[in-house]
Amino acid sequence: MVKNTNKISLAGMIIAIGIVYGDIGTSPLYVMNAIINDAKASMNITPAYVIGAISLIFWTLMIITTFKYVVLAMNADNHGEGGIFSLYALVKKNAKWLIIPALVGGASILADGTLTPAVTVTSAVEGLKNQNFGINQHTVLIITTIILILVFMSQHFGTAVIGRLLGPVMTLWFIFLGVFGVINIFSYPQIIQALNPLKALETLFSPANKSGIFILGSVFLATTGAEALYSDMGHVGRANIRMTWPIVYTALTLNYLGQGAWIINHYQSQSFATHFTSINPFYGMLPNAWLIFGTIIATLAAIIASQALITGSFTLVSEAIGLKLLPRMIIKHTGNTKSQIYIPMVNWLLCAITLSVVWYFGSSEKMEAAYGLAITVTMLMTTILLGEYMKDQYGSKVAIPVVLFFGSIEVVFFLASMVKFVHGGYVTLFIMMIILYVMWVWYFGNKARERYDQESEYIDVMQYRDQLEKLSEDKSIPMYSTNLVYMTKMHDGYQIKRNVMYSILDEDPKRAQVYWFVSVNETDVPYESNYTVDMMGTDNMVNVQLYLGFKKNQHISTYLHQIVDNLLQQGILQNQVPKYTTEKGRKIGNFRFVIIKEMPNDLVFNNSIKPLDRHMIRERIYMQNLTASPINWFGLEFSDVVQEISPLFIYKEIDDYLVQREIVNRPKPTVYQIKPFDPDDKDFYK
Repeated sequence: MVKNTNKISLAGMIIAIGIVYGDIGTSPLYVMNAIINDAKASMNITPAYVIGAISLIFWTLMIITTFKYVVLAMNADNHGEGGIFSLYALVKKNAKWLIIPALVGGASILADGTLTPAVTVTSAVEGLKNQNFGINQHTVLIITTIILILVFMSQHFGTAVIGRLLGPVMTLWFIFLGVFGVINIFSYPQIIQALNPLKALETLFSPANKSGIFILGSVFLATTGAEALYSDMGHVGRANIRMTWPIVYTALTLNYLGQGAWIINHYQSQSFATHFTSINPFYGMLPNAWLIFGTIIATLAAIIASQALITGSFTLVSEAIGLKLLPRMIIKHTGNTKSQIYIPMVNWLLCAITLSVVWYFGSSEKMEAAYGLAITVTMLMTTILLGEYMKDQYGSKVAIPVVLFFGSIEVVFFLASMVKFVHGGYVTLFIMMIILYVMWVWYFGNKARERYDQESEYIDVMQYRDQLEKLSEDKSIPMYSTNLVYMTKMHDGYQIKRNVMYSILDEDPKRAQVYWFVSVNETDVPYESNYTVDMMGTDNMVNVQLYLGFKKNQHISTYLHQIVDNLLQQGILQNQVPKYTTEKGRKIGNFRFVIIKEMPNDLVFNNSIKPLDRHMIRERIYMQNLTASPINWFGLEFSDVVQEISPLFIYKEIDDYLVQREIVNRPKPTVYQIKPFDPDDKDFYK
């Protein structure tokens, strides 16, 4: 990961070319094909139509990709990180309603991503049909399926080794695009007129354009990867993207111009008129001697685009989990950098959906007709959030015109793309709605649960301080654990759920040398890792508040070992050296973690919970049970963990006088430290 977003290096630029531009860089494989199909009939494919369509592509890339994302959006970085969730983290304090564009935009980009590997790899492999190999569309689908399965199977190995090859391969790809674009431009130099914006406007409203405004639905395919430029900023750095984008933009423009020149030179031929719907101009403009190489390099570029999309989905889901927008899922780190992660559940869901898309549509032509609808929604949502960010930075006088300018353009693209709904766009919208439902239930179900939690019984843990001190010293009760850790949220005023104290004191009291109450707080800073320790006026009760960024793992055992080691060194905790141990020089006693699993059985009988809230809470808990358990999420698979069952809500009368009295008599707590630490540093175990 590039920590300094303003640092430019040759290596960083090559990495940026390999990682960032996979989606937008493979668009020449299918965009012009979609433009041809929009003409409805070969007789409508005229030089004016082709020049105007390329002009629309050129200026869409200029306005949306260059101005909006490369120039403006990349200034809105969250400690170097980009993307819609990082942007939301920056502005969510402004208004509660901003969660809506964040949820809708996040669901849209994840949904549209399921179509990206399908359409790019299928488009590339279809180049084999231009060879004399006797390959038909069914064989193309089989080859595409094999390639995609291998790509998804390789994810758990990580991208550290493969990543070194991505940059050189994609650099070769863009050189290939530019060179063959220039060669074909010479055959029809007038194609350069496409750089004139008036040609774009003329074509948009020309009667020769049989698709009318709906041609923008195909034009938009050229810029679907723009969101990826912003999302991948944290991987390669803002400066490296800004330095490499002009090179990529030039290569793309030259190739589109070259394809346009080839179409104009061949649109009157009998072969073109007969097969125009199945002709791919990208392969058509290549000399026969270069077709095999072109197919190979296109397939490699498509694989890289798919790889970038998959790893980008891992990053998006990881951010959403950290922001409590998606259920917890197991995240595995596949390399030495924080950005190299693998989420098995996401990987195989993506695999299943992508392969289903390949076989459902059956050809890149049909996929192109459905592709891009959902991403227009994402871009609109990003514009809304970007407007909020710019309002904070530059004021409403700057933010409002920017939002109106880009928003109006993207609304037009959205309306133009709506025609895709009947041609298969309903597939991605259906996937989007499923993802949005999951995010909606998880986020608002959690909010409802917190709201009713506040109404249920919380107790002041300081009321039980004396009992816990006596319990620690009561040698008539066997030692349950040296360090007894409860993963539970402690709120202001030392308010904690009654079931925690019930677990410690009632039925079989749990004697421990130290009682730990650990709260995990996700922060908006991606890789923050800080903590505070409050001994609550004792030497055997510890309130630990962990502050972890939304991209940090939550391996609690690792964090606690370092915290205990620090407290022992400062003499704050009593000696924990075990009497018997196989580890020489061990200073820390054993840990036992208690996870209290709350069951929703009482929801049915609780009339105080509104029906909608009851549904949201029930669905959220159902999702929670299907995804990562607290044991796996907190990295406690190899720790001593006890899991107990408790009702979700407990309603009882609280003795207000007792609580009030305890608050008055409570000594002022001492917070010993606010200290950053690195959980990957193994030295603290020594």
